[in-house]
Amino acid sequence: MKTFIIGGTAAILGSLIMLSCIQKTVFESPIGYDFAKPTKYNLPTDLNEISGIAFNKGKTDRIYAESDGIGKVFYFKLGDKTIRNTEFKGNGDFEDIAISNNQVVMLQSKGVLFTIPLSEIGKPQTNNLHKNKDILPEGEYEGMYATDAGEVYVLCKHCTIDKTSKKSSGFIFQLAADGSVKQTGDFTVNVKHIEELLGVDKISFHPSAITRNPVSNDWYILSSVNKILVVADAKWKIRHVYKLDQNLFTQPEGIIFDDQNNMYISNEGHMPQPGNILKFAYKR
Repeated sequence: MKTFIIGGTAAILGSLIMLSCIQKTVFESPIGYDFAKPTKYNLPTDLNEISGIAFNKGKTDRIYAESDGIGKVFYFKLGDKTIRNTEFKGNGDFEDIAISNNQVVMLQSKGVLFTIPLSEIGKPQTNNLHKNKDILPEGEYEGMYATDAGEVYVLCKHCTIDKTSKKSSGFIFQLAADGSVKQTGDFTVNVKHIEELLGVDKISFHPSAITRNPVSNDWYILSSVNKILVVADAKWKIRHVYKLDQNLFTQPEGIIFDDQNNMYISNEGHMPQPGNILKFAYKR
């Protein structure tokens, strides 16, 4: 004759359910990095709406940044208490920044590229700039990356040419010595593959930043609204999708690597919480 302890079984099951509910979500990190162990740099109020960040040839002696709605190039060393800037335009929704061929490239959300000689950065104000307009399809843009050889990659956040939600279009330009750009190619990010790796039927993928890992040559694409980091190979095939902890990545809008392959991600602030830059050391 078997005896069943119904009350005890129910209690055990209840305890297991409670434990599963309070377990913390485990967030994976890309190979070589630990998203649980960043070095955090809080920023002053001038950069509360920081989006893009950039190094010149990966050198960490100076980081360049921009802030939404302000036509200024900010520059400083991480940890500095004083942050300086060079004004080039009164206002405008600027979403990303890159350094290439001794020029600063600023991406305006409506798809305009402003280029400024790097030698001008340090002055209080400059009018020495080139405005590249009517070079991109109608839409909204937040992600840009530039190589040392002058290739500039721009990725749609939301473009009219992407008539379905299954792809995000990108465009490649060559930066000339006078600051002008000429389109040399294009590319596509397959959103369907991102959905498959996430195990969901549909997402509204809106990229907020893009960069390239100097060691693997993989593309790293942030989507702030989805709180994900997408890693694609050199031919844009999706390799991995990492969910981001929203308590750490409050609003990730910028991503770069330095010449030692350390990763940096900038987050916009939400008062009273300031904007910040998170550094993730590369583990060889």
